[in-house]
Amino acid sequence: MVQVRDGAYDCDVLVVGGGIVGLSTAYAITRAAPGTRVTVLEKEPGPARHQTGRNSGVIHSGIYYRPGSLKARYAVRGAAEMVKFCAEYGIAHAVTGKLIVATERDELPRLHALVQRGRENGIPVRELGAAQIGEYEPEVRGLAAIHVGTTGVCDFVGVARQLARASGAEIRYGARIVRVDRRPERGVAVLTAAGEVVRGRVLVNCAGLHCDEVARLAGDEPGVRIVPFRGEYYELARPELVRGLVYPVPDPAFPFLGVHLTRGIDGGVHIGPNAVPALAREGYGWGVVRPRELAGTLAWPGSWVIARRHWRYGAGELRRSVSKGAFLQAVRRLLPAVEETDLVRAPAGVRAQAVLRDGTLVDDFLIREGARTVHVLNAPSPAATASLPIGREVGRRALSMLAAA
Repeated sequence: MVQVRDGAYDCDVLVVGGGIVGLSTAYAITRAAPGTRVTVLEKEPGPARHQTGRNSGVIHSGIYYRPGSLKARYAVRGAAEMVKFCAEYGIAHAVTGKLIVATERDELPRLHALVQRGRENGIPVRELGAAQIGEYEPEVRGLAAIHVGTTGVCDFVGVARQLARASGAEIRYGARIVRVDRRPERGVAVLTAAGEVVRGRVLVNCAGLHCDEVARLAGDEPGVRIVPFRGEYYELARPELVRGLVYPVPDPAFPFLGVHLTRGIDGGVHIGPNAVPALAREGYGWGVVRPRELAGTLAWPGSWVIARRHWRYGAGELRRSVSKGAFLQAVRRLLPAVEETDLVRAPAGVRAQAVLRDGTLVDDFLIREGARTVHVLNAPSPAATASLPIGREVGRRALSMLAAA
């Protein structure tokens, strides 16, 4: 039986999750309150093995997000801080700018709305006519576009490793938690699958794809469930077709940005992702099925509401998943010169999307508190971009709990 005992703490703050948000939180705590003992438990053998290390590596500008939301404020601030952090520590990065391109007339009003939203969020935006697109991307075609100058790319795995080093926290890899004993008057004790017990005064849950499960282990009902969506990518065999970053105009009904083109820091160009339901929380392919996790997703009422409400959109995404030709059609809307032989399968990612009971996709970062606990319950893209501000906010809450303990 795992129990909290007086006077037997291994650390002050116990962080569950060694992705970029958990490591940024550890970094923020030790910088704000030197001497605070922080331990990070990560179930994988190294950092950033899931959402952090399986995305397109884009430093997002913040143009898409509702003015005043955490996503808007933290992405705009976080993008500038991420560039500065990478420069300070010699981590590969580049501020490339990006194009958002309208290819159909019904997308033009949405493109104009993005211009207004960008300006409300304090982001420099240049509007382009069809002929001007070629100044940035000679092979891209569209009716109109906007250029966002503050977007970039970086090595987020490198950032996570540097945060781990600079935090001074104790990082324990291969430490999957299986039980939590939370005593509001004392603190928390965590049991790992290896039989280790780690005791702390405050628990911070940055478990990403498993954050709702960790919240329930701690005795807190999160009010959401993580519904995993797999994003599938291709690599472009002719990277010279794309100079930088090219995005379609997103559908405002969804948190997904559509199939886009990303020239990464290594010079390669990734295309994607689409968004299809994953059959496991770490379901990086159709062959990865975990019945217990799938049953949990299907038992959540919100999953069925999403299916009924958005079946047409989902059918298109599934078609692009199983048919390379369908995926090619989506790419050709932006890049007509691409051929099927140009598309080479690349590793997929899984988005940890929080869904409410009524089927609402949570569209902002979600941080909730319990007794001696802080839970990060929704932190998909642009969380990597916004990780430094998110870490400070989560760290502030954890330090406030320590002070009140």
